[in-house]
Parts: sequence; structure tokens; C-alpha cells
Amino acid sequence: MKVPWLVVGAGFAGSVVAERLATHLDERVLVVDRRAHVGSNAFDERDEAGLLVHRYGPHIFHTNAPRIAAYLSRFTAWRPYEHRVLARVRGRLVPMPINLETINRLYGLSLDEVGLETWLAERAEPRPVVRTSEDVVVARVGRELYELFFRGYTRKQWGRDPSALDASVAARIPVRTNRDDRYFSDIFQAMPAAGFTAMFERMLDHPRIEVALDTDWSEVRRLARTAHVIFTGPVDEYFGRRFGPLPYRSLEFRFETLEQERYQPVATVNEPDESVAHTRTTEFKHVTGDVGARTTIVREFPRADGDPYYPIPAPAAQARYAQYRTLAGATSGVTFVGRLATYRYYNMDQVVGQALATAERLASGQAAAIA
Repeated sequence: MKVPWLVVGAGFAGSVVAERLATHLDERVLVVDRRAHVGSNAFDERDEAGLLVHRYGPHIFHTNAPRIAAYLSRFTAWRPYEHRVLARVRGRLVPMPINLETINRLYGLSLDEVGLETWLAERAEPRPVVRTSEDVVVARVGRELYELFFRGYTRKQWGRDPSALDASVAARIPVRTNRDDRYFSDIFQAMPAAGFTAMFERMLDHPRIEVALDTDWSEVRRLARTAHVIFTGPVDEYFGRRFGPLPYRSLEFRFETLEQERYQPVATVNEPDESVAHTRTTEFKHVTGDVGARTTIVREFPRADGDPYYPIPAPAAQARYAQYRTLAGATSGVTFVGRLATYRYYNMDQVVGQALATAERLASGQAAAIA
């Protein structure tokens, strides 16, 4: 079997590139995935209670890019949804990210926005150079809030102290002086009305696209002799871990269906305390809009081993990735795109944007070894 395009991975990166190439070039595209479903980590399905659940943890779509929202809207209708998170601190649930209500509730204060800015400034520890995640947080909110909200959670999530992680990790989480309790502030926040899996199925439902599930890349690698490969898996795996394995964080998910209508007041409750083994609990009915007498939750337990989820944003890991990046750039006939293939901690919309740009370059004949 000869195909001009071989896409490895049926998640956001692979599915978007496959759909765009099939549509723009009217050429055959083979998509393979080692899992039994499309959607990769964004896969969702109905559980035994009939509730829509995200099998690999909650995936909340948000973007500030109208182009990305418009593109995905070709394959799904949307359910408006703004994600809210509470953190369990000192025995009470308070809004996360930190905002005016968080501080007033936690400390028994009645500050306004100006007062909170002053209150934070008095506790901040300025850093002349901001390099690490600890630097980011301590310089903004001070040591006590850093210890209460960030240090323990980060150590559990990443298996490293914030002082050993790049500043970009903590920089993703804002600190607000108003009462905005939304986790994200993007202009477009919504969930696929029928779920992520249905969206991926529509995206890949193209006469020029063939999807082979339960198929490992190694089983079809021979096709790379005649096809251009779009690889979305771990870049170190593609090269046989020539420079050693890149470190990733994995997750264990423990689902529980409860005989009650609701379990918690918002979709996600964070557990910053290191004495609690899991990092967060998510109740899916908040996210999906499902109703009924039962509810399903999932608790997340970070792991060092298992399926790769998060590239490690630390200097040693980035130095090793630089070797793979150089090798990838010198490898013809293959394009690396997506979170694992480019070893970047992307949001979903960023992966879509990267994939759209990559497909456009490939369709126009421009070289794009690394997206």
C-alpha cells in the first residue's frame, strides 16, 4: 500500500494535519494510532452511568484565536462553559487562581482591588532575575501564598520543586486583584457539544483519510520509504532514544461513580497539600452539562512512569531535547508536530494552531521538519 502522507497519532496535532492535507491536496492520508480510539488524551466516552467522562483527565477548551475556534467549529457545535477551580487550603475551599475573594476569605479581610494590590506588594519578594517557577510566584505574592497554593501542588504534579522548573510553568497561572473566579480568561471558552471524540470522528471522516487504530508506528514504518511522515509521538521514541530518554510526567486516573447528584461545588478541586496524594478531583457533570441522579468524579495521581503527558520544563530536559531537535531538523521525510514531538507544554488550542501552520507549509511544498 502506498500513501503520500502517513500521520502517526490521532490526537489534535495528527487529526488537524490529516484533515487539512486531505482537503487541500486531495491526496490519501493514512492515520495510525496505537490506542483503540481517536482523540488521543482528549478522548471522551459515556461511562456505565451514562455520563460523558474524559478518560485521560479533564480537557477544557479555550482560546484567544478566532481562527482556531472557527476551524474546529466546522466539526462541532459548542456548549458555552467557563471553568472554575477551588483549592483546599487550611481546611476551606477558596478560588484558584488567587483573586480578591481568595485572600479576603482566607484571611478574613475586606480588601478592595487597590487594597489587595498593596497587600500583595507588601509580601512580595522581588527577584532581580526571574528564572524559575518559584521566582515567578514569590516575586508576585510572597512566600506564604507560594507555600500554601503552589509549592506542594507543583512538587506533586512535576516531581520537582518549583525552584527546579522553568518560570513558564507558574507563569501560566495568573494572580488577579478582582473577583474574576474563572480559571481561564480567553475570549472563547466552550466545550464540544457532543464531546471531543465526536469532533475528532467528524474531522477524520474524509474520503481521502484512512484511520488504523490499535496500530503501532513500528508496524507501518516501512511505509515511510514512500510517504512523508507527520510524527506526533515522543520525539525521543522516534529516534530510538539515541541520546537517552526524555523525561515526562504521567498520570494515574481513579474514577468513581457516586449515588448522588453532585459531589463538589465546581468542576475541579485542587489539593495543594503534599500530605494528600492526588493533585485534583474533577466532577464531569459541571463540564459536560449532563444531568441525572448519579455523578462521576476522577482523581489524578501524578507518576514518573506511564504514558507521557507533560514534557518536563527543566534545564537538563531541555538540553537533551536540543540534541533531538537538531537531529530532527536534519532528518528528511518527516515532520514533528505536537506536544510530545516538539517537547513543549502546549494547550490544546496551541497544538491546533501549530498543526494548522504545519499543514499549510506542507501543502505549499515548504520544508517543515520541526513545527
